[in-house]
Amino acid sequence: MIRRKEECVVEHREHMRDGDGTVIVTNFIAGPEELCGKGRLFSKLTLHPGCGVGYHIHDKDSELFYIVKGTAEYNDNGTPVTVSEGDVMICPVGQGHSITNRSDEDAEVIAVIVYE
Repeated sequence: MIRRKEECVVEHREHMRDGDGTVIVTNFIAGPEELCGKGRLFSKLTLHPGCGVGYHIHDKDSELFYIVKGTAEYNDNGTPVTVSEGDVMICPVGQGHSITNRSDEDAEVIAVIVYE
């Protein structure tokens, strides 16, 4: 199967997880069934300057981020860390995180959520 970029559903999520601004979410999958029941998200998050996903804890799943473009501040269980292109962040079950673009240019992040 091939899904062309124009076939991906794009959402504009205001204050995603109580974060600042509007995050543009480009969904690469049509639903969890495309991850064979192993997860629920495979998307690109576009974070304009000042925008982000608010701090939250993953109770029953893990999230992985890969920075494609730009830099951002990643809150790793209460510890803020600057991340940039090529960096990978993993938030395991039971831990928390957030990500915010504190720069003057857009940041793009690939996000994958997998079940425990």
